[in-house]
Amino acid sequence: MSQSSLKSRRNLALGSGAELFYDEPLEIVRGEGVYLFDKAGKRYIDMYNNVPCVGHANAAVVKAMAGQQATLNIHSRYLHEGVVRFAERLADLQHEDIECVVFSCTGTEANEVALRMARIATGRRGIVCTEAAYHGTSELVSSLNYVGNREPGNGEIRCFPYPDLYRPLMQGITEAELCEASLAQVTRAIDGLNADGHGFAGLIMCSIFANEGLPDIPAGFMSMVTELVHQAGGLVIADEVQAGYARTGRWWGYDETQFKPDIVVTGKPMGNGLPLAATAASRVLVDAFRSRTRYFNTFSSSPLQAAVGMAVLDEIEQGDLRSSVTNVGAHLKKELQTRAERYDCIGDVRGRGLFIAIEMVKDGLSKKPDPDRADTIANRLKDKGILLSTDGKFDNILKIRPPLVFSFENTAEFLTAFDETMEEIGDR
Repeated sequence: MSQSSLKSRRNLALGSGAELFYDEPLEIVRGEGVYLFDKAGKRYIDMYNNVPCVGHANAAVVKAMAGQQATLNIHSRYLHEGVVRFAERLADLQHEDIECVVFSCTGTEANEVALRMARIATGRRGIVCTEAAYHGTSELVSSLNYVGNREPGNGEIRCFPYPDLYRPLMQGITEAELCEASLAQVTRAIDGLNADGHGFAGLIMCSIFANEGLPDIPAGFMSMVTELVHQAGGLVIADEVQAGYARTGRWWGYDETQFKPDIVVTGKPMGNGLPLAATAASRVLVDAFRSRTRYFNTFSSSPLQAAVGMAVLDEIEQGDLRSSVTNVGAHLKKELQTRAERYDCIGDVRGRGLFIAIEMVKDGLSKKPDPDRADTIANRLKDKGILLSTDGKFDNILKIRPPLVFSFENTAEFLTAFDETMEEIGDR
């Protein structure tokens, strides 16, 4: 079947408008490690998908998945030691105040649990987020998404402009002044919720501001905003769906940006493709949530989730992937920063571990975002066998987020293709 015919069938079966990457979409049929293969057998280096964090078709994960499914898979209303062990292990990887886990299937569900948990604990409704965040797709959670670019659809939501050293709130201010200005914006959002009678329940943010474009932020901001939130009677929710599971070279993004959230949300990479997510918090917070909601999810807290989740953690630890992420990521970032010195259209290169942003601009002086150039580069790299995408508040950022097994050899192949692409389009 031709690609155009399959696309037409897809529009009829799924509805027109279901998103596809690239000007000429790919039909991917197989994955292995850091590679994806299309129908014609062409190999691509996957530099985007964080779901298969320990590699596509990872043999240990596949074995755990098949073995458990062949033995038992059932809902959570029976005792099962594997589920308990997984919850204990996941909590033990967190900071010392995180003691319990509520499992679910998606980051959206886990974030919804976190928001409900904060509202139950505080008795208030108001939530603060950043102006360019993405946290999920349910009606409640999606009301937090990109609220800086539209009118909030929910009066209980307020946003603040995320701190960004590359694009500060005001020109000419110091890093310390930017930190204070950003904290003042959070205070303003909290005050607005209180003035409107909603009260303040909590602040939710990605620990590394992933969808905001991985901005470099002022030193100490995350710990200071956490203290501010606590003084205002709220809770801090860390969305670790993209930031966690060794993505930065540390287990959690909050370790990298140095703060201690009250509630931690994880998702995508936990099951390496099996739907698995979690909301972790203190025993007091989780017990209060359970007593008020009697939360139940048919497909969560299952033996299958536990077996696969344990296998993923084993692969990260036994493969020493945190060290690999740190070393490979630092090398890739340094190499890209040398390219930024060469091309005026590369405004900034930043990131943590194997999560890197290349910001494309019209020119380095104006810093005017150039989403068209970013899109052109992504499409040309695809033709050269490299898969990445665009993101950020202005959609002008090349988003690099490969499986954790991405290597120095993969880096070299990517840089060759990137250099060829930049020579083709340059600063034109």
